[in-house]
Amino acid sequence: MTLEQQSKVSNIAQLLTMPPDSSNQTVNGSKKALKYNRELSWKIASNLAISFKYAWAGLSYAFETQRNFRIHTVIGTLAIGLGVFLHLKPVEISVIGITIGIVLAMELLNTAIESLVDLTVGQSYHELAKIAKDCAAGAVLVSAMAAAIVAVALLLPPFWTVIQLAIAN
Repeated sequence: MTLEQQSKVSNIAQLLTMPPDSSNQTVNGSKKALKYNRELSWKIASNLAISFKYAWAGLSYAFETQRNFRIHTVIGTLAIGLGVFLHLKPVEISVIGITIGIVLAMELLNTAIESLVDLTVGQSYHELAKIAKDCAAGAVLVSAMAAAIVAVALLLPPFWTVIQLAIAN
């Protein structure tokens, strides 16, 4: 057995022997500096309200810790506000809202993947970890570019009309 395999076996053994109340500890037993109390979050949610509580905790975590999630939220809010201001049709505002939702969902998935990769590799570098993180970030980029195309297609023509009317007056 190689040194790397022994290390993996040791880490798995430590995970299996952790007490149930150690959900805020790392594999080697040291305390994480996490601000969020996720006590018993490893259990299956007993009802729908608990499920929503965990989902809200994930959204709160992303908003408080992920700069890009906040940026996408602000831009999305501005896009919806501009759509309402420009009196877009409800279906057009809905399309903008769906694309915003996709971008935010991709940002949440990116955060989850990055967290899982960090949990797995710790502070060591691994090429596959880099690929996973880069691909997750790429997915966010693709969805954001698609959202920008939708916003330009739906918001720019009526916005340009408003600007032309303002210049003419």
